[in-house]
Amino acid sequence: MRRLIAVTLTGIAAGHAVAAEMTVNVDIPQLDVAEYHRPYLSMWIERADQTQVTTLAVWYDQNKRNGEGTKWLKDMRQWWRKAGRDMQFPVDGISGATHAPGQQSVSFVEGKAPLGKLPAGDYQLVVEAARESGGRELVRVPFTWPPAAAASSRAKGEHELGGVTVQLKP
Repeated sequence: MRRLIAVTLTGIAAGHAVAAEMTVNVDIPQLDVAEYHRPYLSMWIERADQTQVTTLAVWYDQNKRNGEGTKWLKDMRQWWRKAGRDMQFPVDGISGATHAPGQQSVSFVEGKAPLGKLPAGDYQLVVEAARESGGRELVRVPFTWPPAAAASSRAKGEHELGGVTVQLKP
């Protein structure tokens, strides 16, 4: 009986230890162009001085033979210089396929890859998009971690990206 009570109390205590969460919403606009290609997209966290902390997601054409989709990753120039050129693709939990136009949403939990144990501080979520036969764009959204209360920050691109929203939950 004592063991059952101990297990039950451990389960209750563990239930209260909820990790903070970050949800990122990215609007990929439908562009009216003759030749449309889904954008490659990278998403990472930077400190206030713009040093890279961690890459959260990289969306690219993974279906090309012999990994040829990776050769265009360098078109996301800022991310490539800060982190991409040192990575081996695909990266489990980070790599993904390109996404169609529309609202895309991804969530990250404190303590789990790729967010991990982000130290307290002021940061920027950076989203960079590059499209074949198209343009490039970079959007920065500031946020403070860990969130003391639910919070939301937003920035908007002009061409390759629409709105980018960071929602935080303690």
